[in-house]
Amino acid sequence: MNFIAQLKARFAIMGELIAFLWLRRLWWMIPMVLVLLGFGLLIIFTQSSALAPFLYPLF
Repeated sequence: MNFIAQLKARFAIMGELIAFLWLRRLWWMIPMVLVLLGFGLLIIFTQSSALAPFLYPLF
């Protein structure tokens, strides 16, 4: 599988999770999932960049 296909698969899983939470009326969990996803993306994209030292004071 190439990178684009893997990316689509990951976003499909997140879309299914949000749809499940919406269907089950678990609206209060959607902001938590989005915040955790945001932190995960922040960690992944700043792992080996020059921005890492500026993120340490945030945590």
